Amino acid sequence: MNKIKKLGITALACVLSLTTAGTVANLVNSGNTGNGIFTKLNAEGTGHITINANVGDNGVTQSLAGKKFNIYRIFDAQNSAGMESINYTMNPAYEKSLKKVTGKDTEYAIIDYIQTLNNNQVINDVLQTQKNETAYSNFRYFVESLRNMLVEDKADPTQVLTVPSTATDSYTLDVAYGWYIIDEITSVNGTHSAASMIMVNTANPDVAIDIKSDFPVIQKQILEDDNQKNIGADKDGWNDVGDYEIGQTVPYRYLTYAPDMNGYANYYFAVHDRMDSQLTFNKDSVVVKVGNKTLVKDTDYKVVTTGLTGETFQIQITDLKATINKYFYASEAGANPETEKLYGQKIVVEYNATLNESAQADTGRAGFENDVRLEYSNDPDSNGTGKTGLTPWDTVVCFTFRMDGIKVNDQTPERKLEGAKFKLYSDEDCTKEVYVKKASGGDGYTVINRDSVAGDTAPNGAVEMISDSNGVFNIIGLDSQVYYLKETKAPDGYRLLKDPIKIDVKATYGADNRLNYVKGDGATAKTLQKLAATASFKEFYTGAYSQYDKTLSTDADTGTFNIKVVNKVGSKLPATGSMATLLLVATGTAVMVTVLIRRRKNEKDENSQIS
Repeated sequence: MNKIKKLGITALACVLSLTTAGTVANLVNSGNTGNGIFTKLNAEGTGHITINANVGDNGVTQSLAGKKFNIYRIFDAQNSAGMESINYTMNPAYEKSLKKVTGKDTEYAIIDYIQTLNNNQVINDVLQTQKNETAYSNFRYFVESLRNMLVEDKADPTQVLTVPSTATDSYTLDVAYGWYIIDEITSVNGTHSAASMIMVNTANPDVAIDIKSDFPVIQKQILEDDNQKNIGADKDGWNDVGDYEIGQTVPYRYLTYAPDMNGYANYYFAVHDRMDSQLTFNKDSVVVKVGNKTLVKDTDYKVVTTGLTGETFQIQITDLKATINKYFYASEAGANPETEKLYGQKIVVEYNATLNESAQADTGRAGFENDVRLEYSNDPDSNGTGKTGLTPWDTVVCFTFRMDGIKVNDQTPERKLEGAKFKLYSDEDCTKEVYVKKASGGDGYTVINRDSVAGDTAPNGAVEMISDSNGVFNIIGLDSQVYYLKETKAPDGYRLLKDPIKIDVKATYGADNRLNYVKGDGATAKTLQKLAATASFKEFYTGAYSQYDKTLSTDADTGTFNIKVVNKVGSKLPATGSMATLLLVATGTAVMVTVLIRRRKNEKDENSQIS
């Protein structure tokens, strides 16, 4: 006889047994174990098989609509009058395949052989419930082998079912009593459906079959670096929307779970990532964790950045099943038959990118998107990678902003002041400088990557901002946060502003987009709903101190806030050489001369009287 080996099945092969009304049929269900349901039905009459859609780990029902099933009635079934016995009659259409798989030549020998695979036999009572066979039982391997042989022999199914579009959650079909294999043949690519695994259950004439198709679902997130305790489902900053400075490191992660891989020889698992050109992927930043284990790069997975079309990189795990078995089931390696394992370990992939200088041309809406989708095995029939499915793309978005500054005096009309120098800081004490360099195209200054700065060392290319001949000094690539703008040199003839100007930039995002961003929404007010900014000024002129706040004009589309920095015109101190001064001096001199003359005259008169 042929050796019965463990094979994955692409379809739902269900061994379904239905008896006459009032009797219990035997539906062997191995849970999430194979691609078919093997079902047996008894006696003359009509039974009903209801196929129920699977609900994925994300709570979404995997629609049945459009799924196709080959239905093979392997045996007819008939109960005895006393319900103590069942007699099976082989369908001649499948005799060839049955003989090959069992190695038996006669109908009785084939049936008896199958009975030897039953670890949960029920004798003398058709009505008694029969326990399920396990996922890795010899009977389940037999079902898989039989299903494969039927395909190899090109045996025509008894019935081909295409689930109509109206039946998304469940579908019921009428069948004659017998022993069936129901084989899902739906090829899945780019949808949330996946081929089901072998199932073996217990059922009555009205049999319900739950498709145990299991496929991974992936979620992409970006870490918001400000106000983290109020952002994300876990209030840790991880969500679908973020804003950063140009040059800053932007953290990303994927969240998914290991699918049920029982029944697969191996399991291909790869994430496909595509970034907008304003994001630069940092290849060495990738960390992959499965459960509490950190995978080893180039051993357990590889990062691919070349030879890709329309993608930035891929993280490929050639055999996720073998990788998880190595870390979590090492003691069971090489088990034959393989024991059923518990999967579902959480998979977290973290990496980062840099918001590069090209982002300066696209501040505000629509932001910079980063997409991911998952490629996974959905062909357990294959002893290799086989066919794979693709999840839909999941997208997150990142924004950056700009400040348009102008330096003027307080006269009417105001005069644009050239030559004022400024530095930008992220702290009130002005110790943490936000370094800038001249922007390409002459549009002011672009923020330089602060994350690469060690200590107080300024990065290459860093400059001090200077207002141009029109008084303009723009800063491109800012975050939604508080900044401090400090004047380091006033224009010639003007007093230096001693205190920094506090600038509070606040971007408001839609709550729905924070958790469930939809690709393209960054260009609308659904995501970046509002951009607001205020400036706090401190001034000291003519012996008087003043402090006031001013709401700045903004434009969310361009991501711009506008600030006007004013130097007041000062009064001149008194100086010599004016006509008033000369008059005062002349008058004072005349007074002094008159006093001296009178004094001398008085002295003379006194002397005359004495003599």
